[in-house]
Amino acid sequence: MLGPAFVASVAYVDPGNFATNIQGGAQYGYLLLWVVLAANLMAMLVQYLSAKLGSVTGRNLPEQVRERFPRPVTWGMWVQAEVMAMATDIAEFLGAAIGLNLLFGIALLPAGLITGVISFAILGLQARGRRRFELAIIALLAFVVAGFLYETLRIGPSAPGSLRGLVPGLDGAGSLYLAAGILGATVMPHVIYLHSDLTKHQASCRDGRERSRVLAFQRLDVLTALGLASLVNMAMLAVAARAFHTPALSNVATIGQAHAALGRVVGGVAALTFAVALLASGVSSSSVGTYAGQVVMAGFTGLRVPLPVRRGITMLPALTILATGTSPTSALVLSQVVLSFGIPFALVPLVMLTSQRGVMGGHVNRRATTISAWACAAVIIALNVLMVGQQFAG
Repeated sequence: MLGPAFVASVAYVDPGNFATNIQGGAQYGYLLLWVVLAANLMAMLVQYLSAKLGSVTGRNLPEQVRERFPRPVTWGMWVQAEVMAMATDIAEFLGAAIGLNLLFGIALLPAGLITGVISFAILGLQARGRRRFELAIIALLAFVVAGFLYETLRIGPSAPGSLRGLVPGLDGAGSLYLAAGILGATVMPHVIYLHSDLTKHQASCRDGRERSRVLAFQRLDVLTALGLASLVNMAMLAVAARAFHTPALSNVATIGQAHAALGRVVGGVAALTFAVALLASGVSSSSVGTYAGQVVMAGFTGLRVPLPVRRGITMLPALTILATGTSPTSALVLSQVVLSFGIPFALVPLVMLTSQRGVMGGHVNRRATTISAWACAAVIIALNVLMVGQQFAG
């Protein structure tokens, strides 16, 4: 029963998280730690609702939308979901390419092509069964967790500073922009769709008691996997705050600069661990993102294309960025802000469907769950509107 949430959780520690957490910690210290915690708590609720929808109904979220919503709405949601998938893929693909560059000195464009080959190989595991794919992703996730466990123990973030960072607060438009980026890098639209697909094979239960046991295991799966992801994200920002939030290093703005600064300030082992974790994060999340894109297309439209073809098409925007010399880290942060605007398009129909007894039967959301989920959606939408207002005002 354990596994689907671990695949989904890879998206919560992808290269976009590296970029936003490093910038947030370097520029604002521990100030945005509360945003990381809040985003991950929202993610736990959202991912559980997605898992529950799949296992109770036997259909994923895009399939449910196609079945129950007007056709123009369905196609509109598919188009925006594809845009979100491209933004997701940019972050994950660029992160893996940067990891290869930091580890082996490979130029970014060839590193991007190598990333594509590696992700093809991981996606090929699905032909031998979903469980092998899940285990490969979990193994890569373990590298990321171990890497930041080492970084945290080695660097030793400030406990008082971390506690102060859990008190909500912002410091101008720049911190709001990064807060939206952190949110977009954490609660990611494509894994809201994907998680419901990963659990729909659990729909066959003999009775309500067995279904309740399945849902209990899903809660454990989500709490364990996303709890680990939450700790990794908080460790990323706290490590960046401890290492880089100084007059000399607060201008660290790229993943490459962070890697070099870690080597100078902490040591070569810390820099190496950081690069390995980044590579593992990029490769695993890129493979998961491509799989999620297939789920989105098939669910909303009923169309399917071979995964290698989809992987090749979605590589193009990231390869273009690498070829033109655009700052990969800036592109990473921007992609995460774009993703923040895509969250409500996945979250609102998810809450609507899981709140309907006609869809969920006896496993319909409790009132408190529905209220909490709508509150999450409202906070995300309000943050997006506020950020746009701040940017135009600036």
